[in-house]
Amino acid sequence: MIIDHVTYAYRRWTRPVLADLSYELPDGLTVLLGPNGSGKSTLLKLASGVLRPNRGTVTLGGLASTRRSYREDVSWLPQHVQPIPQLTAHEYVAYVGWLKGMSTALAQDRASTALDRVDLTGQAKIKTNQLSGGQLRRLGLAAALVHDSHLLLLDEPTAGLDPQQRRTFRDVLASLSNDVNILMSTHDVADLAEEADHVSVLIGGEITFTGTTRDFLAHAPAETPEGRRAEAAYTALVSDLGLRALGVQ
Repeated sequence: MIIDHVTYAYRRWTRPVLADLSYELPDGLTVLLGPNGSGKSTLLKLASGVLRPNRGTVTLGGLASTRRSYREDVSWLPQHVQPIPQLTAHEYVAYVGWLKGMSTALAQDRASTALDRVDLTGQAKIKTNQLSGGQLRRLGLAAALVHDSHLLLLDEPTAGLDPQQRRTFRDVLASLSNDVNILMSTHDVADLAEEADHVSVLIGGEITFTGTTRDFLAHAPAETPEGRRAEAAYTALVSDLGLRALGVQ
C-alpha cells in the first residue's frame, strides 16, 4: 500500500488530520504507534477505502482506493465492532464474506474456519449482541479474515482483550504475517512492538519514524530493562520530536 501526498480533513473549514502525508507500507507486520488523536484511525480508514483523500492517492498493487476491486482486496477491523442483533456470530462473519464478493456457500464455509482461528467456534450460534466486548473484538477479526485479502488493517485490535485472548490474537497474527501485509494501530507502545517486523510512529498527523523493529528499539537508552525497551524507545522518539519542534538540535 502506498499513500502518496494525502491530505484529509473531516470538514473543509477545519485543520487537516493528515497533511501531505506520504507513506509506503513494508511487507509483513507493521505496528503503527501514536498517542490518541494522532490520526491513526483516520489513516486506517483512508487505507481501507472507507474515507477518500481530499488530495493525494492511496493505492495497492496499482489499484486506487476509490475502486471496488481495491476494497475487495483489503480487510479492515475498525476500532468499534458493531453487533447485528439479528445475526449469530457465524451468520455475521458469513455476511461479511458475502459482501466481499464470495458465494453464499463459500462464505458459510470460510466463516467456520475464521471463527475457529480466533477461538470463537463455541460462540458460533450466539447472537452477536450477546457477545462480550472481547468476543466482539475477536468476531471483528474473524470477519476481517474470512476472505483472502492482501492487506489487513487493524485499529486497536487488542483493546478489551484479556491476556489469554491477546495471546490467541498474537498467534493468529504470527500465522498470517507471511501471507498478508498487516498494519495494526495502537496507542499502547508495548503492544506487540517486539513481535512486529516494522514499526511506524504517527504523531500530529505526521510519520515521525518508520523502520524495522530493531531500529525502533535502538532508540531506547542502553540501560533500559528488556521489558521496557518499546516504551523507552517511543518516549525517546517523542522527546526528540519535541526538541526539534523547539529548534533544539
